[in-house]
Amino acid sequence: MKGLDTNVLVRYLTQDHQKQARLAAKEIEEAAAKGEKLVIQPIVLCELVWVLESAYDFGKPQIVAVLDSIMITAQFEIVDKDTVWQALNDYHKEKGDFSDYYIGRSNEKAGANVTLTFDKSLKDNKRFILIGS
Repeated sequence: MKGLDTNVLVRYLTQDHQKQARLAAKEIEEAAAKGEKLVIQPIVLCELVWVLESAYDFGKPQIVAVLDSIMITAQFEIVDKDTVWQALNDYHKEKGDFSDYYIGRSNEKAGANVTLTFDKSLKDNKRFILIGS
């Protein structure tokens, strides 16, 4: 089994660098042909969202669609998949960043009642407490 770094997913999804996109596609397609899983860590998904937003001007609907596709692709083994699904659902419905929702859901899974934050976009989410406001 192999793991994927964010830059491989970015090249595969955006096809913006011809040589790297071709190499990424080759690795992913070969793994699929062999029935091998490719591991994707939640931090890779967090980085992917940031890159798609900041470098490629993807909007939330596009990013949700990309993440949904990754999550349901059989050859991808998403670490902590249930928590990632919960965070993706929060991200889809609410105003905060995907990474914040993943942090909040992970903290909850670890036993935290709430996550303390300065991020005002999370003020209406019951899993977060806005401090210092």
